[in-house]
Amino acid sequence: MKVPFLDLKKQYNSLKTELEPVVLEVMSSCAYIGGRYVNDFESKVAEYLEVKHAIGCSSGTAALILALRACNIKPGDEVITTPFTFFATAEAIACVGAKPVFVDVRPDDYTIDPEKIEEEITGKTKAILPVHIFGAMCDMDKIMAIARKHGLKVIEDDAQAIGSEYHGRKAGTIGDIGCFSFYPTKNLGGCGDGGLVTTNDDCLAINLRSLREHGAGKNGAKARENMTGVSSMISTGEQVTELYDPYKYYNYLIAYNSRLDALQAAVLSVKLGHLEEFNKQRDSIAQRYIKGLTANVRCPKYKKDNKTCWHQFVVCTNKKQELCQALSEKEIGVGTFYPVPLHKQAAFDGENSRVAKQGCPVAENLAKETVCLPIFPEMTDEQVQYVIETVNDFFEGEKA
Repeated sequence: MKVPFLDLKKQYNSLKTELEPVVLEVMSSCAYIGGRYVNDFESKVAEYLEVKHAIGCSSGTAALILALRACNIKPGDEVITTPFTFFATAEAIACVGAKPVFVDVRPDDYTIDPEKIEEEITGKTKAILPVHIFGAMCDMDKIMAIARKHGLKVIEDDAQAIGSEYHGRKAGTIGDIGCFSFYPTKNLGGCGDGGLVTTNDDCLAINLRSLREHGAGKNGAKARENMTGVSSMISTGEQVTELYDPYKYYNYLIAYNSRLDALQAAVLSVKLGHLEEFNKQRDSIAQRYIKGLTANVRCPKYKKDNKTCWHQFVVCTNKKQELCQALSEKEIGVGTFYPVPLHKQAAFDGENSRVAKQGCPVAENLAKETVCLPIFPEMTDEQVQYVIETVNDFFEGEKA
């Protein structure tokens, strides 16, 4: 039996009758940038997440950069984050000229260890960037308490966590800003790149909207004042209408072109209506894995008051390479996120990062042991059972 790591074609086929008319509608409208499709999606996401502002952008990486800039993170500042995540998390910090400070993670759920954060705070620290890795939410109460004590911003990396909850609150709604990715492989995936930033702070929302679009217009002027204290709004004396905005070519910040396309927004609006159903199917598969896999692999341990969206199902074993090979030979797709912790990446081998005084031994060990098994909503019962049996048979063979 063949079990892909992910099967996007199955999801497309299941939603084809909903997706294709919407795509054609966008194409025939010729309204490809911004407009009602983006506005509609932003409104739907804000309602789903129960957050005041949801602002589309071009990718999850762009969301992180926009968030850091909106929080006035500057060259020379430090941002505390995890080394056990996708490269973009720390890359975004470096892209705004700040320095990522890598703090170790917890061995049970792979999220940043809040007990190790405070000792790394210095006068240069301006923010904490926790990552809800594989859909598991960080201990946000402790992180928020530390941040408020020291006057730090909290930017949530929710790229893998849409639909996850912490004490009844959804990912992306607890920190100052939440950052989402709609890369096609995500739980809510588009047909290309896309991202989103969320916030309940009106000033940060103005900054984010300005930064995603060249720091232009009235939002740009307001954002400049928010971020620098300099008031520089130019009055043209002309009336703004739906068809004519005289402020469009007045720029107040060096910013980005980081808008969400209307086509992506329309596709994501359709898929958003199925997200809860898809996440429930992922949870069902995860529970079968937890129940069926032998004690030879360690499954993640998430607290009962945390609801994970199961973006990935990760097991740990000291037979990582051997297990991956065995699964591949049985035509089962497998992932190895993440084989190199960020503080060991060549890109961060200089003065552009800092590692916690105690090092990151847990993250380094996880990098050697984590294996991601297939988990996607369209998996059949037979495929799930085949994966379970293949993993168990591998370890039985190891004992023989």
